[in-house]
This record gives sequence, structure tokens and C-alpha cells, in this order.
Amino acid sequence: MSGAEFVPLSLTPLLIGMFAAVACALPGNFLVLRRQALIGDAISHVVLPGIVVAFLITGTVAAWPMMFGAAGASVVAVALIEAIRRLGKIEPGAAMGVTFTSMFAGGVLLLEQSDTSSVHLDVEHALYGNLESLIWLDAVGWESLWDPVALAGLPDELIRIALTLIGVVAFTWIMWRPLKLSTFDEGFARTLGVRTGVIGFALVIVAAIAAVAAFDAVGSIIVIAMFICPPAAARLMTNRLEVQIVWSVVFALVSAVLGYVLAGFGPMWFGANNAVSAAGMIATVSGVILVVTALFGPCRSRTGAPVE
Repeated sequence: MSGAEFVPLSLTPLLIGMFAAVACALPGNFLVLRRQALIGDAISHVVLPGIVVAFLITGTVAAWPMMFGAAGASVVAVALIEAIRRLGKIEPGAAMGVTFTSMFAGGVLLLEQSDTSSVHLDVEHALYGNLESLIWLDAVGWESLWDPVALAGLPDELIRIALTLIGVVAFTWIMWRPLKLSTFDEGFARTLGVRTGVIGFALVIVAAIAAVAAFDAVGSIIVIAMFICPPAAARLMTNRLEVQIVWSVVFALVSAVLGYVLAGFGPMWFGANNAVSAAGMIATVSGVILVVTALFGPCRSRTGAPVE
């Protein structure tokens, strides 16, 4: 594929998939280590009713109403999880499971019953996203990367997920020490004056922001997979947190790139005529990577060992 074809048709979808994967994988490391991986799953589901309600109120699928609706649904979900956990006195995993399945089901029902025929808002869009359609129409080749006029036509989804990734990286960098302390020894962190409750809530909010930013472009499938698979696979490669973070980023990037390529060209290699969902293939590749590390990873038999 020449630059004249790759840049306008594949570069931006590929970058969006890569940025979304890393933005979800970074907070996913701490969620997995805290045994709160279902929070990422919950957030990726509960944003759906928020998006639908925002559309019903505004009548548009513009980015900002959708973002605010999804963010509001995430806050409601976090409050519901905490209320169910405290009032019902059940373990957090059960509270998360009840919340995200109920809210996601409600969002699907709202989609099916509301008039969304005139806009690109449906169950398939919510699950798979619209990654393949996020092409750069103003680009003509590699020279467009230095053309201000062409750059002005970049998909808005790319700008949003790039800014989100920068924010996630900044949060991880700035809050590294309190995040690490509160994740591995909450009691000791409290004795040092670390507000572990605030740190935990901030982590969930950052994960929610990453999920909301990625949801419109890549759908819930990639969001769910990237919160869990790359961090879990990285955990099977090392017992050092810093190295785990690096591994998770590598696995997220490999999943995004290889999944996108296989979605577009894999079926043709086997004689099929049509490409498959890029989001589905990216999630599948991340799952395959997790299986491989579970079978051959150096720490597969020591997953209960403490992380340094």
C-alpha cells in the first residue's frame, strides 16, 4: 500500500486504535493489581445509557453532549456500585456486575426504543465503534503530515483520544508514588499521609475518562479488552511494576497494530472477500496474547507473588 492510500485511509484509524489501547491499558494495570479489573468493564458498559440519554435530550450526536452524557453515567455508576456494596454488604465484584449489566441493558433498551434511524447511533456502533470510517479525507500522502490545511481536517476522534492519552500518562507520572503505595500496602500508605480513598477515586475517574474518550471511536469491545488483557498479560511477564507498565504498553500497541492489519487483510489471505471488524480483531489479538503469556510467561506460576 502506497503512502497516497495508507495515510488517508489507514493512518488515522490505526493511530486512534493505538492511542485508545494504551490509554486504557495504563490505568488498567492498577485496576488489575487492585483486583478491580471489572471497573473498566463496568465503565465501558455504563457509558451507553449516558450517550443515549444525551442524544434524546439534545437530538444530536455531537462530541461534547455525548462526552458529558457518558461522563454523567460513569459518575452515577460509581455511586451505585458504592451504594450497593455498602447497603447490600456484598463484595465489590458483585456490586460492579449488577451495576454494569443493569445499566448496559437499560442503554440497549433505550437504543432499541428511541428513534435513532437518522443518525449513526445503534447497538452495533456502541459495541464495535466506527474505527474503519475514521479516515483522513484531506490527506494525499505523507506530505500531508506537514500541511496545516490537511492537518485541520484530522478526525476529531484522533484529537480527543490523543489528548486523553497525554492526560492519562501525566496522571500516572505525577501520581506514581501514591498510586504504587496505595495499591500494594494501603495501610502503610495511610500512615504516610496518603489519602488512599481519594487516590482510588481519582484512578476510577481517569479510567472513566479514557473509556469515554475511546468509546465513540472504538466501541466497548476494545475498551473492555484493553483495560484487562494487556495488564494481565504483562503481570505474567514480570513481578516489577515498572516493567509491567512497559510490557502492558507493548502488548496494547501490538494488539492494535496487528489486529487492525489482520482485520483488513487477514480474510483475503484465506480467500474471503470482506474485511472483519477492526475492533473485534484487536480485542481478539489481545486475548490471544494473554493466552500465550498464561501458557509461557515467566511469571505464570508466580502470579500471587508480590509486585515490586
